[in-house]
Amino acid sequence: MQALIASLLLLAASVHAKILTLQSPRVVVLGEKGLQLRSEPLSLAHKISTPITLNTTDSLKLTFQVLDKSSSEGIQPHQTFLRFYDATTSEEGIQPIRVTSGGKARFELNMAKPPLSFPPTVEGVPLQVTLYLGKPDYTPVAVELFDLYVPASLPPSVHPEEADFHPLPVIKHTFAPAQKLPSKFVSTLFSGLVLAPWALLLGLWSQVSPRLTHAFSPSILPFIASLGAYEVLIFYYWVNLRLGQVLLYGGILAIVTLFTGKHALRSVARRRVKN
Repeated sequence: MQALIASLLLLAASVHAKILTLQSPRVVVLGEKGLQLRSEPLSLAHKISTPITLNTTDSLKLTFQVLDKSSSEGIQPHQTFLRFYDATTSEEGIQPIRVTSGGKARFELNMAKPPLSFPPTVEGVPLQVTLYLGKPDYTPVAVELFDLYVPASLPPSVHPEEADFHPLPVIKHTFAPAQKLPSKFVSTLFSGLVLAPWALLLGLWSQVSPRLTHAFSPSILPFIASLGAYEVLIFYYWVNLRLGQVLLYGGILAIVTLFTGKHALRSVARRRVKN
């Protein structure tokens, strides 16, 4: 329902919008010494059938007056500009036109020094020239005036960042070959070297026959358990944990080990004093 009301309001606004028209629109082509080569009136209904051709020494003048169609009063549009469009290259140039408060406008194109907004041109390809008028409360006007042939210009300069928008080559990933595992003999040899110190330690312990009479006493067992917890933590670090987690848990165990070790040393010292 709201969409229907909005469309009706838009239709009503377009019906009551005022209409702009042009009075005495004319295009004049002048030669090198100001000699008039062509003069022809323009029409809002259709563009000129014969294209206009300009040489490097020619100039083009366009004059008209913008009027309110109902009151015939001169109107100064908010927007008045010419569009030069090349349909083959899609290049275009927009040239604003200054209009007086009375609606009179005048535009001159000198091919010896074309405006900076003039698009790059190709030999033998016409530019489509269109006039645009716009003003609030008025229906916009877009009039195709004529086709314009001009001398070919230099090719447009290449933007320094144009290459950034070109297609890039296909990315081809190069993966390193699979790592070769060492032979079983080498693995067994180095595993034996790792376990050799433990075998030597157990052998020496068997010779001295150490007695761990107080190792499991309540004052020493917590310290041994905290050391064992460190071994378990390192094992889980190798299996699953990350370095940050190991540092966190290791810091907590360090505090526990500090107090349990201090307590264990005190108990050992007291036993030595008694003995």
